[in-house]
Amino acid sequence: MRMPLRGRLRDLLTAPSGVTGAAVETAVETSPRADEAATLTTRRAALLARLPLLALVFVGGMSSMSLEMCASRLMAPYFGTSLFVWANLIGLVLIYLSTGYFIGGRLADRYPSPRLLCTLTAIAAVYTSLIPFISKPALELSVRGLDPNAPNAGVFIGSMLAVILLFLVPVTLLGVVSPFAVRLSVRAVGSTGRSAGGLYSLSTAGSIVGTFLPVLALIPAWGVQRTIIATGVALLAASLWGLRLPVRAVASLPAAVLLVPLLLPQIAPLGPLKSIPGMIYEQESFYNYIQVVQDPDGTRKLVLNEGQAVHSIYNPDRVLTGPEWYNDYILAAPFFNSGAAAGQLRRVGIIGLAGGTIARQVTAAFGPIPIDGVELDPAVVDVGRRYFGMTEPNLHVYVGDGRTFLRATHATYDLVNVDAYQQPYIPFHLATKEFFEEIKAHLSPTGAVTVTTGHTRTDRRLVDAFVKTLSAVYPSVYTMDIPETISTEIIATVSPTSIGTLSANFARVPIGTLLSVVGSEVLPVVRAATPRADAVLFTDDRAPIEQITDQLILSYIENK
Repeated sequence: MRMPLRGRLRDLLTAPSGVTGAAVETAVETSPRADEAATLTTRRAALLARLPLLALVFVGGMSSMSLEMCASRLMAPYFGTSLFVWANLIGLVLIYLSTGYFIGGRLADRYPSPRLLCTLTAIAAVYTSLIPFISKPALELSVRGLDPNAPNAGVFIGSMLAVILLFLVPVTLLGVVSPFAVRLSVRAVGSTGRSAGGLYSLSTAGSIVGTFLPVLALIPAWGVQRTIIATGVALLAASLWGLRLPVRAVASLPAAVLLVPLLLPQIAPLGPLKSIPGMIYEQESFYNYIQVVQDPDGTRKLVLNEGQAVHSIYNPDRVLTGPEWYNDYILAAPFFNSGAAAGQLRRVGIIGLAGGTIARQVTAAFGPIPIDGVELDPAVVDVGRRYFGMTEPNLHVYVGDGRTFLRATHATYDLVNVDAYQQPYIPFHLATKEFFEEIKAHLSPTGAVTVTTGHTRTDRRLVDAFVKTLSAVYPSVYTMDIPETISTEIIATVSPTSIGTLSANFARVPIGTLLSVVGSEVLPVVRAATPRADAVLFTDDRAPIEQITDQLILSYIENK
């Protein structure tokens, strides 16, 4: 006797989680007397039966991209965000995913069990949630590799590789999800394309959410460590449906534990992403990992990302920083001019305002002249106002990209300082011939542009490239190697100038004044620069700045 249709549907809907929607739809096909209402009910039941699998596919896609975005932010405080770092990260993630696709397809054909799929994703979820805790030793080891007193290229490269490899297990297991889900969803050969297309589309939708949600919401609000934990918890929750009840109960325990630092950080704080001596403030913004450090004498320093450079310095008792920082040299720029313009500034532009150190120095040296300061990161501007005395009434702050600002403004400047660099890396579009031509269009006939770059004892390719690029736009270019550092300040002038004029102008500055101190610092180290024929000319089409910088770093830590 044939079982009534309702009875068969009831049995299928109460079947274990391993039974997929395909089995539900089979009930309709084997019952020729099913009416239209029963068919609709069956389709709804099939969809409900597939919802857990669809949710896992979506969350799996979201998790893979969330991990990739979080990995870049986890590494930025130690390795920066150069093209080299991104290429390694993206390349390895693609290798992990392709490996997961291959393994997933083989496993799904041999063991087409939802329980196995959910077990694999649960393992990925737990491993993901542990990354913020197990990554710190490798990250701290990388700092030792860059220690100026004992640099070690092997430690630096090895620890960087170790951090990247942290993501091998979870990302590979996440690659298993899509091919496995396709195998579980296929009802007939004729529907394979439709099922695969729908699942990969759903996974891609999850990846889109995983790209934007952490960057725009979670990381700024929670930080990268808690965002990684949240990704693991979400993936674990989506994995529970296919596990046996006892396993499901055990797997829920890690999620419950991880909810404590996730939702109650005051009870279980994760600590700073990177600890350095004297830190009084830290923040993860859209663009940077920001730290403020205070020395015993009250001097505050702004440290961004990998922390191999100080971006601003502030001491309420002094303006000039001397050998502790290099930007005193910028104040010498107007003294290259002759006549009435010597030592005079009427308006200044700063691309890369940071905490406002240069704006404070310019105001102290030349009075309350208008200063336009451009800073990409609004969080850095806030830190400058809170911790670095960036409150000059003559300073006008513009939040945005420096090159975009230049294209929008109609102002003319006597000095433009370019220091919008995420040390040790320089955004290529702020270092090209075309960029310096745009600056020149906003400079007065007695104007100058200043740029900061670096070198090692044996490698000056980056300095030589800037000299060649600036010399293609400006008639006079000068370099000043800051003593006992690897930094070089470069000044280029719109009109032909000379070091003789610079010396004569400083000779007339009253001794003991702030600018006379600047002259005593600059005159011993300033050199007229001549472009080398074999140097690279940076253009918008070709500017291998990051490649040169990475080679400089490795050369430095190998030969120190």
